[in-house]
Amino acid sequence: MASECNGSSVLKIMPQIKFTKLFINGLFHDALSGKTFETIDPRTGDVITRVAEGDKPDIDLAVKAAREAFDHGTWPRMSGYQRGRIMMKFADLIEEHIEEIATLDSLDGGKLFSHGKALDIPGCAALLRYYAGAADKIHGETLKMSGEFQAYTLREPIGVVGHIIPWNYPSTMFFFKVSPALAVGCTMVVKPAEQTPLSALYYCHLAKQAGIPDGVINVVTGFGHTAGAALASHMDVDAVSFTGSTQVGRLIMEAAAKSNLKSVSLELGGKSPVLIFNDADVDMAVALAHRAIFTNKGEICVAGSRVYVQEGIYDEFVKKAAQTCKNWVVGDPFNPQVHQGPQVDKQQFEKVLRYIDIGQREGATLLTGGKPCGEKGYYIEPTIFTDVKEDMKIAQEEIFGPVMSLIKFKTIEEAIEKANSTKYGLAAGIVTKDINTANRVSRSIRSGVVWINCYFAFDRDCPFGGYKMSGFGRDMGLHALDKYLQVKAVVTPISGSPWL
Repeated sequence: MASECNGSSVLKIMPQIKFTKLFINGLFHDALSGKTFETIDPRTGDVITRVAEGDKPDIDLAVKAAREAFDHGTWPRMSGYQRGRIMMKFADLIEEHIEEIATLDSLDGGKLFSHGKALDIPGCAALLRYYAGAADKIHGETLKMSGEFQAYTLREPIGVVGHIIPWNYPSTMFFFKVSPALAVGCTMVVKPAEQTPLSALYYCHLAKQAGIPDGVINVVTGFGHTAGAALASHMDVDAVSFTGSTQVGRLIMEAAAKSNLKSVSLELGGKSPVLIFNDADVDMAVALAHRAIFTNKGEICVAGSRVYVQEGIYDEFVKKAAQTCKNWVVGDPFNPQVHQGPQVDKQQFEKVLRYIDIGQREGATLLTGGKPCGEKGYYIEPTIFTDVKEDMKIAQEEIFGPVMSLIKFKTIEEAIEKANSTKYGLAAGIVTKDINTANRVSRSIRSGVVWINCYFAFDRDCPFGGYKMSGFGRDMGLHALDKYLQVKAVVTPISGSPWL
C-alpha cells in the first residue's frame, strides 16, 4: 500500500534571489576569502544560487561589530519601549513580504509553501510582537535583607550572543532565538544552516529597514565545522544558543568550555512517544499520530516517531493508519494539493533510506512506504513499521524523516516505561478520554512538553525545550528571556531606617 507520489512533477518556481552575501554591521559583504557555496533545490537537486561562505575571519568581524554595538551602541541603551516599537515595525515588514519569504523557505528546504504562508512566516511576526511587548516589562526584585542593608536585583542583557540555527524551520528558529535576545537588549551573530541560508539574509534586509541599529543583528552564512565552530569558541561571545543534533550540541558545549565558559542553551534531538490508550477515539488518534510524524516530512525535532498503541485498539489502529498513508500526497511543496515535500538535501534523504533499510534488516515489518518517490529530487514515501522492538535502532535513534514505529502495549505502567526508554526527552503525546490516565502519564514522562489529545500545540507563550539529551534552556514564552539575561544583586547599607 503506497501513498500518492507526484515527486516527478515540479512546478517552475524560481524567484529572484536578492540577498546572498554576509550581513555584518548593517551591510552586505562578500566573504573575506571570496568563497561561495551552492544552495540546492531539494525538489530537483539543482542549484538555486551561490551564497557567501563565511569562515573564522568573517565571524571575527561580525563579533567585533556586535561587541561594538553592545558596548557603545544605542540598542541596549534604549528603553524597552523603544526597542519594542522597532521590533513591531520589523514584524510589520515581515507581514508585508510573507509570500516572498515563504517561497525562499520552500525553495531552499522543501517545506510546504501553503504552510509557510499561513503558519510559519506569520508566526515569526507574531513572535516578534510577543517579545516586543515584553521588552519594557523585564523587572528585577527588591530584596528583604536580614541586616541594615537595602538590596535589589537587576536583570541585565548578557551581551553578544551567537545563534546557530537548524534547517528544518529556518524562519521559525531564526525568531525563536533573535526575538527574545533583541527584546532584552543583546546584540548577536546568527549562523544559519548551510542548507537553508536564504531567508535569514532576507530578514537582515528587513531589520535594517525597520531601524534596528547596525551591528545588532549580523548573519554569517557558512558551514558548521568552520563558521559555527568559530562562533561557539569565540572569546568575545557571551552566550551561544543552538538548535540541532545532540552530536553537534556536545561540540558546542566543549567549545564553550574550552574558550571563555560562555553560557550555553541547547535544543537537541528527540525520539518523542505518542501513547494511545484503549479509550481513545481511533479515527482521531490515527489522524493525530499521522500528523505527529509526517508533518514537515518528519523533519521536526518533536516528531512523534514512536507510536505506542494499547492492545485493545491496536489492530484497528494499524489498518486505519495504513489507509491514511495511502491518501497522503508526496510531491512539489508549491502544489497546494501536496501534503509532503522532499527531504532537505541528498544527505538527509540517504540517511532516512538507510534507517528504513536498517529497520527491515532488524526484523521490523514494513507496513507502508519505504521507498524513494519520483525520478528526481529527495522525496520519500511516508513509512510505517510494525513489530518494532525497543532495542531496534529505528526505535532509539532520531531519524528525522517520515518514518513511524508502531509498538503495542498492555498496561499504563508498560507505556510509561517504554515512553521513557530513550536518551531523549523533548516531547510526548497522550491520547485518552480518562483524566486520571492523562494526569498520571503526563507527570511520569520525562520530557519538556506533553500534549494531551493534541500535538504540535506550540504557542509563543508556551515554553519549549528538552529533558535529558534533548538539551536544556527554553525557547518561547517568558522563560526564553532568561537565556539572554544576567542577574546582578546591588546592596547598599542603610542607617536609621524605621523598618528593615
